[in-house]
Amino acid sequence: MISTRGRYAIRVMIDLAEHRSGYIPLREIAERQEISLKYIEKITPLLAKGALIEGIHGKGGGYKLAKAPEDYSVYDILCLTEGTL
Repeated sequence: MISTRGRYAIRVMIDLAEHRSGYIPLREIAERQEISLKYIEKITPLLAKGALIEGIHGKGGGYKLAKAPEDYSVYDILCLTEGTL
């Protein structure tokens, strides 16, 4: 079974892949995916620490993919969020 954190991490990554026009604020992702902003704020540090996404703070900040979308796999995302599979 995949945890909620794993499912939400995949949804965040898909959203970032679909909207690759620069840094995307977490609030926009939360609204589009109908996920709590607080929950996304717990997931994104894991993804950033694993070098899957890049983020900047402040006005105009947000997150974006660190690589091209085709360079990611669901397995990579789940290993990062779930630990061992």
